[in-house]
This record gives sequence, C-alpha cells and structure tokens, in this order.
Amino acid sequence: MRQILRRLACGLIFAAGLLASVPAVSQSTVSEPINKSVADAQETLLRAEKPEPNELVVFNRKILTLQATYLGMQPEMRARRSEALIAETLALGGPGKVAVEASPFGEVITIDGRFAVTVQPRDVDQVNTDSAAETARQAAQRLTDAIAASREARDIDRILQSCLRAFLASVLAIALVILIGRAMTMAQRNLNRLADRSADKLVIAGQSFFQPDRLRTLSHQALSILQTLVRLLVAYEWLGYVLGQFPYTRPWSDQLRGFLVNTLGQITLGIVSALPGLMVVLLIFWLAHVTTRVSNAFIDRASLAPSTALQWLDTETARPTRRMVTLFIWLFAIAIAYPFVPGSNTEAFKGLSVLVGVMVSLGGSSLVGQAASGMVMMFTRTLHVGEYVRINEHEGTVIAVGTFTTRIRTGLGEELSLPNSLIMGQVTRNFSRAVTGPGFMIDTGVTIGYDTPWRLVHTMLTNAARSTPGVLHDPAPRVYQTRLSDFYPEYHLVCQATPTDQRQRIEVMSALHANIQDEFNRNGVQIMSPHYLGDPETAKVVPESHWYPPAPDNAKQTDPIR
Repeated sequence: MRQILRRLACGLIFAAGLLASVPAVSQSTVSEPINKSVADAQETLLRAEKPEPNELVVFNRKILTLQATYLGMQPEMRARRSEALIAETLALGGPGKVAVEASPFGEVITIDGRFAVTVQPRDVDQVNTDSAAETARQAAQRLTDAIAASREARDIDRILQSCLRAFLASVLAIALVILIGRAMTMAQRNLNRLADRSADKLVIAGQSFFQPDRLRTLSHQALSILQTLVRLLVAYEWLGYVLGQFPYTRPWSDQLRGFLVNTLGQITLGIVSALPGLMVVLLIFWLAHVTTRVSNAFIDRASLAPSTALQWLDTETARPTRRMVTLFIWLFAIAIAYPFVPGSNTEAFKGLSVLVGVMVSLGGSSLVGQAASGMVMMFTRTLHVGEYVRINEHEGTVIAVGTFTTRIRTGLGEELSLPNSLIMGQVTRNFSRAVTGPGFMIDTGVTIGYDTPWRLVHTMLTNAARSTPGVLHDPAPRVYQTRLSDFYPEYHLVCQATPTDQRQRIEVMSALHANIQDEFNRNGVQIMSPHYLGDPETAKVVPESHWYPPAPDNAKQTDPIR
C-alpha cells in the first residue's frame, strides 16, 4: 500500500511539472486544483510513512518510546525485538551493566556489551527538545532501575520482608478504619446532645430556625460523608504502600502517589491562581453595593422633596425607579466582573452560560412582559393604591401595584391578583381619579316609561341618593338622560361617596338601589322597561303599606337603609 501511495504521489508531481510548461492562459485555469491535489498527495504520503509510536517496557517499567522506523522495522517490531534481546541477556546472569555507545546509526544501548536497543534521532521527543544522546542516557538509567528491580523480585528474603510489611500495613489500615468508625460514633453522640441544647437558641423572627431532629439528621449526614472520605483516603494510602513493597508493582504505587499529589497540587494551584480574580470580583460587587445604596438614598430624598429637574419622580415612582437603577448597576457589575470569574474562559462555563441564557429567554419572556407592563403602569400613574377601579369584569379597590401583578380587593371578600399585561390590554375604569377629595364615584341607571314626568324621575333619583349613607351632598348627585329609546328614556344617576374601607362601595351601591326602589314605590312609579303591546290594567307599583311584609318566625325583619 505504501508503494502504491508513493507512486501515486510521484505521478501527481510529474503531472504537475508537465502542466507547468503549458502557456499562461491554460495554467491560470488549472493551477489551483493541481496544487491542491499535489498537497493532498504529499500529506497522504507523509501520514503513510509516519508509524505509530510504541513503548519499550521492561519489568512493568516504561524505558523508551520508539517512534521511528529502523532497518525496515516498525516501532512495535523494534520494541518487541528489544524486549526479547533484554530478556535473553538478563537470563545469562551477567552483572547487568547498562552502557550507551554512539554510532553512525544512532545511540546504541547495551547490557553487558550485548545490543539492547538503538535510539534514532526521530525517536527523540520533539516537545521536550532533548537530543538523542540525552534521551539514550535517560533510557539507560530507567533500564538500570528495571534490571535492579527484576533482581530484587528474585530475592526471597526481600520478598518475605515486603510481604511482612504489607501484612502489617493491612492490619494497621483495618485498625484505623475501626477507630475512625468509633470516633465518628462518639462525635455523633456529642453532636446530638449539642443539637438538643442549642436548637432552641437559633431563633430568627421569633421562630426556631432548626428543630433538634433536623439538626441530628444534618450532623449524621455530614459525619457519614466525612467518615467515607477518610476511609477512602486510608484505603488509597494502604494500596499505594502495599504496591510499593513489591518490585513489579512499584510503578503502580508511584503512579497512585503521583496522581494524588498532582491532583492536590492542581487544586491548590487553582485556588491560589483564582484568588486575584475573586478579589477583583468582590471589589466590583462591593462598589456596586455602595453605588446602589447611594443611588437609593438620592432617589428617596428626591422623591420626598422633588426638584424642578425631577418633577417626574414622586413617592409612587420612587420604588420602580430604585428597582430599575439597581438592576442596571448590578447587570453592569456582572458584565465587568465576568472575565475575572475563575473558569469563565473555559468551554464548559461558556456552554453553561449559553444554556442558562436560552432557558431564561424561553421561560422568562412572559415575566419580562409583565415587568415591562408594571413599569409602564407605575411611571404613567395608571393606578394608585386606594383607588376604586373596574378592569374588564373585575371591580374593587387597588391595594398593591407590583412589578408583575396588581392586587385589588372586591367587596365580596375576595382579593384578585391581575397580571399587569392584562391591565395594559384592557380598558380600566377608575372611579376615584375624577372625584373631589377622597372617595369614589358611583353610578346606576334606570329606564322609566315616557308616561312618567322626567322631572319627577330626576327628583326621585336625587332624593334616593341623598338618603343613602356614604353619599356626599357636595358635590350634589346629578341625573342625566343618556338616551331616548323607542319605549322609554334612560336615566343615569352619578354621585360621589366617601369610603371607610374596601367593602364600602358595594355596600353604598346596595343601599342606593334599595332607596331608589323605595322612592319610586312611595311615589307610585313602577320601575319597568315597557315594550308596548298595551297598558296594564293597574300600575305595577308596591304600596308603602306593603314595604315591610311580615317576616317568617325564624327570621328578623331589617331595613337595609336604616
């Protein structure tokens, strides 16, 4: 296969040379694809000629990484051949002296004068930029250590001593595990007694912050985690020590200890390297906190004593203004502090930031709309706390105007939370905005036939309003004829009332309707909307003598007006 690739590359290069002799007109049309084909062929040939590196391992120890092809042998074949030669040499029982000799073919490593392996220039690690001689010297040292370890493994006395040390280490590890368990049990009992004594002392806002059983559960879980971590550390150290007692497994012990040391070192180095960035982040957040407090104090003073330049700022718009300024300050602080957050430049942190942003964008679109509607309502002063309003079919007194919802209390013992977007999309009728002084407007309508004088209807409606508790005489109630329909005129009574609480308006409306009925009945005027087919034989009125019919035995007669 390699020969075929070489021939293919040579053919492409030869074809490129022929095409180069073609006149300039044709060369401009074919030069780019030909150059690309030649580059691809050369890259394929280089990949085909570059062999896979292979490790030379002696007695479970890595001696040298072979990367070059030598005398037609791939690195894998060179490694296996060198391992066989080294094993054959060691089997002869010689002193095992390792030497490095320079030759025209590379650096030759020998054992007792017998060939072991050749270090080629292309076997040198290009990352560390070591020379072939230095690489060979390091490999010879590792090979010497491997030979010494192999001889130690054949020493019965030393193996028995290693087994004894491993046994003692195992007994000590088991004893430590048992002692750790007992120590954790004693600590758990002491923490339980401490929780029983101190649980009632952790009081916040008059409420106990923790219950004794909850504290015991938390302490048990914390001690269990700590006990597991300590036992794992003991087992890890025991395993590393036992493996280090035997020559063949000693490299594994070195790897375990190196992994633990490197991991702890990386963690410590990461913490230390992150401290300057964390200090900058804390400084930025502290400045943001100070700026927020200063701006809030300025807005509060400006809202209580507004100047000419800040006429739009009052006690009602101060709260949303503080929120908007605080949000802007903290967003600006987060944007500045983001590059200094440890790990902010990693791909994982960036991916998590994008994920959180997408989740907030998809799930918080309605919340953003609600907040925007709330801000518009607050700054345009659409509603005020204490005003009586009607929004869609909901009617009541405004008790709170929030960022996301507005709460109103009806006269039926209900408290409604309306989304601000709903309020912005509906017509809001405000019964308190146009009144003189405190209070709200109430209005009602009746339709009376044309046979009743309109002056009499005006007088009756006005008298009914004046006799209703809560309705003000100044400004006086007013009656308007809003429409002259086919069968009757429409009368509209408008008056102002002063509330005592949120339920007052519905009570005033109920009393007003009752007084209107009494006033019309007293004057012999029937409250009907006639559609004429003929006049009734008698007037549809309730005589004053029938205003208070006898009540049942189990009920008490009351007059809602009185």
